[in-house]
Amino acid sequence: MKRILILNAHPDKKSFCNELALRYKSGAETSGAECKLVNLADLTFNPILGKGYRERTELEPDLLQMQQEILKAEHIVLVYPNWWGTYPALLKGFFDRIFLPGFSFSYRENSRLLNKLLKGRSARLIVTMDTPKWYYSLFMNSPGHNSMKKGILEFCGISPVKITSFSPLISSDSNQRKKWLEEVETLGKQLK
Repeated sequence: MKRILILNAHPDKKSFCNELALRYKSGAETSGAECKLVNLADLTFNPILGKGYRERTELEPDLLQMQQEILKAEHIVLVYPNWWGTYPALLKGFFDRIFLPGFSFSYRENSRLLNKLLKGRSARLIVTMDTPKWYYSLFMNSPGHNSMKKGILEFCGISPVKITSFSPLISSDSNQRKKWLEEVETLGKQLK
């Protein structure tokens, strides 16, 4: 049985991202996966890493629990909106606080290379955008996708990282959204 952690990073639990997260979970559970869905908005933590790595900031209980959930997961699904080219501050703050040296990576003595401590896990990004996909890719060089995939997840050893984007959300109608929900449920059933 595959263990899947689904993180809904939209601050509003009534958002379309929440619907996408629930449909992915439904599809994955149909295929026998053990799923845990977490709304980051429900967690209690300060998203600001106030002193960087210079001085340790103790993790709140919710963040300690999330580290355990990440370690148990074989596949991590992140569902979030693309805001200002990347992702909500809530998600950035979550990673700033939780993906710390010693948990997600470690420094090597006398080397510029790092140890990737979260190997053995894969990820799926499910991203809603108002920007058309072609414009986001061609003219903006997909900054949020690159940051999440290469700068965070693959940096820590999570691979492969697959990306599914739905856009433009702002002009989508109920029929289009229904198709997107069905697509996400199929991804869940395929455990991808």
